[in-house]
Amino acid sequence: MDSTVWIAILTGGTAILAGWVTSLGNARGARIQAEASAKAQHHAQIREARRTAYLEFLEQAHITGELYYRLGDVYAQLTRPDEQLKKMEDLRTALRDAYDPLARCTRVVLLEGPEAVAAQAEAVRQAATETNGALWDITQGAPEARSSFDNAHQTYRDRLQSFIETARTTMGSP
Repeated sequence: MDSTVWIAILTGGTAILAGWVTSLGNARGARIQAEASAKAQHHAQIREARRTAYLEFLEQAHITGELYYRLGDVYAQLTRPDEQLKKMEDLRTALRDAYDPLARCTRVVLLEGPEAVAAQAEAVRQAATETNGALWDITQGAPEARSSFDNAHQTYRDRLQSFIETARTTMGSP
């Protein structure tokens, strides 16, 4: 065989080998790109689920907080103790109705996480429990009950602010 045939065979073999290596590289690149895309989509879904859970939690926490503020209105607008007691009982009923959605939203945040945000949400729910109890003490005429309520309400606001800060930090991180 002359050298032209050998050169043709070598060139053809090289071309086949180069094509095979190229297709292998392309397949690997496509797989890596698909995995990266799937991972990014998964992260976006997690972020959106957390954002929704946090917003629903904040909405329920806001409703509860607004009800706590109404106690001041009871004292400011009503002077007769029997009228005040009636409005406080109405307020307690509204708070009981608001507590269940707050507790449900807390459980969703506990599920979605991360742990730091979940702990803050649980702290807010616990503060709501304590504040509701302090309101009950007021209706029972317990001494220093108004002061206990004011302290519990402040704790509720502080814990809610901590939740907001922790959630904001978490949502800002990748």
